[in-house]
Amino acid sequence: MNLLRTHHVAVIVSNYSKSKHFYTEILGLEVIREVHRKERDSYKLDLRIADGTQIELFSFPNPPKRPSYPEACGLRHLAFEVADLDVTVAELTGHGVTVEAIRIDEFTGKRFTFFSDPDGLPLELYER
Repeated sequence: MNLLRTHHVAVIVSNYSKSKHFYTEILGLEVIREVHRKERDSYKLDLRIADGTQIELFSFPNPPKRPSYPEACGLRHLAFEVADLDVTVAELTGHGVTVEAIRIDEFTGKRFTFFSDPDGLPLELYER
């Protein structure tokens, strides 16, 4: 087996317009395509990060809440690499996003922090 890279991560959101704004206007992800699937009463928004990795946002009527934070079984968090953690944190807080205190990874010595998307999905910033 030769896995090349992560192609995409799919996220189900509770408020499509709020999450679309967050991921496109605040995080700055590029819209690839947006589709409304009438038969499922669902939107699908394909977004691209600078390295080509994609995030798919899905809306469904009445999705169940995340069972616990952050230790639910399954996906724990998404981590984004950034060149300058201080600049990125300042941009997020300028948009009213709450960001945790910056920490140091005990194994790599790199700086990182966490914040959440509109549904409380933990997102990490990891400094290059």
